[in-house]
Amino acid sequence: MAKFKHEENMLNINIDTSDLSPQQTRLIKTIIEEIHHVCTTTDEGEFFDGSADLMRMCAAIIKQGTFTSKLKIDGIPYAEQALEYSMDAINDCVDTTKIVNYDN
Repeated sequence: MAKFKHEENMLNINIDTSDLSPQQTRLIKTIIEEIHHVCTTTDEGEFFDGSADLMRMCAAIIKQGTFTSKLKIDGIPYAEQALEYSMDAINDCVDTTKIVNYDN
């Protein structure tokens, strides 16, 4: 579970890491840092490279998910299927000109 607390100019994120491997924990921290970097950079190269790195890290965390490592039924490649499904959703976002708003 994750808890978020937003104070003036600061977002505090607390994530229960008891079910995560050290590698998953490091990757989550790096993803959060890269999200911030992509959102705030003013350099074109950093924006494009950071965006690509962020997407690669998201793919890596999906591949490392508990679901994919603990549930192996008939050799079904769940991680790859989840990534393909995600890419279809991303392509839908790329193809539409409307910006999706995820504010809660």
